[in-house]
Amino acid sequence: MALMDEQTAGTAQDLHPLVRRVLAPNPSAFTFHGTQTYIVGHGEVAVIDPGPHAEAHVDAILAATAGETIRYIVCTHTHNDHSPAAAPLKAITGAEIIGCAPLALDDSGPRADAAFDRNYAPDRVLGDGETLSGPGWSLVGVETPGHTSNHLCLALPEAEALFTGDHVMGWSTTVISPPDGDMADYMASLDKLMARNDTVYYPAHGDPVDRPQRFVRSLMGHRKQREGQILRLLNEGEKPIPTMVAKMYVGLDERLVAAAGRSVLAHLLDLERRGVVIRAGEEGWARAA
Repeated sequence: MALMDEQTAGTAQDLHPLVRRVLAPNPSAFTFHGTQTYIVGHGEVAVIDPGPHAEAHVDAILAATAGETIRYIVCTHTHNDHSPAAAPLKAITGAEIIGCAPLALDDSGPRADAAFDRNYAPDRVLGDGETLSGPGWSLVGVETPGHTSNHLCLALPEAEALFTGDHVMGWSTTVISPPDGDMADYMASLDKLMARNDTVYYPAHGDPVDRPQRFVRSLMGHRKQREGQILRLLNEGEKPIPTMVAKMYVGLDERLVAAAGRSVLAHLLDLERRGVVIRAGEEGWARAA
């Protein structure tokens, strides 16, 4: 299986007899080499996460499917690096947009792609357990809120594969940014994946994950470790989020500091609901009595 550093934006790459991917030209500190669009099937195909509204990327998807029919355009969630290309791709091909629910939300913190796609308009929302199908393939919706409240993974039973969007990425942990991102929901969604028998994950960013349950277990352990760090810091006394971030993320790329603060906030809000921590003043947090 080819690695991401061997991939060129705009060039289709075979990962499985039923799966191709096309890398969008939007590399960043949050998207790694860029957003990966997946093409499922042959002849009549589904396009998963069509990506940002970039004419060159839409052209690359069309080139990769030349002579074929794009039947469905499927979005895992509505961040601006995932769903905006759905509309122009539909206008050209007539394909149905089916996938996650629409979501428009003002967020006070940084997102993995800065904003939600307010123009996303699906023809149909794909619910948990509902199926799309084409010749020799099927896609089954797996609701996985957490990174966003409308996040949807997609199972491809014929390949024992799961397209994980940003819920599980192949290069980094995902950003959980309140108010829409929710740590408790994210952890519950990881539990949901642990109960599945997929043998490979195809994430929107990073390499395929070949040992998915082991990888998910490590993600859950990482979040528990972060929670433990927060509680140990608050055992020392009241602290604001920036102080906690500085102690927890030593040497972090400056571009990611604000996003780390959002994930710390997500942990704190979860702990607050569980009665473990309380707000102290305007910006501080403390252990509950």
